[in-house]
Amino acid sequence: MMRAELIEKEELTNYKFLDAPLDEIQVQKEKLLNSVRLGNEFKSKAFITIQTDQGPKKIETTVWTVTEKYLQIKNGVLIPLKSLIDIQY
Repeated sequence: MMRAELIEKEELTNYKFLDAPLDEIQVQKEKLLNSVRLGNEFKSKAFITIQTDQGPKKIETTVWTVTEKYLQIKNGVLIPLKSLIDIQY
């Protein structure tokens, strides 16, 4: 897996999301649902790795919701599922 730079979640607005390389994707639907449960029930944070126009970036945040196409974090920030490389908790 490629190395991702850890950034503050508030910095995400400075980047454009790109599709994650298929051979790097480590996210399954179960991981997404578990990250939402951890955030909502236990107030736990997850590390999310995202493919951006500046390379892979990692944030630590609470996952609020997951839809068919997006993952939502604080302040209504939507991250396209196709940009996700990994979620760790």
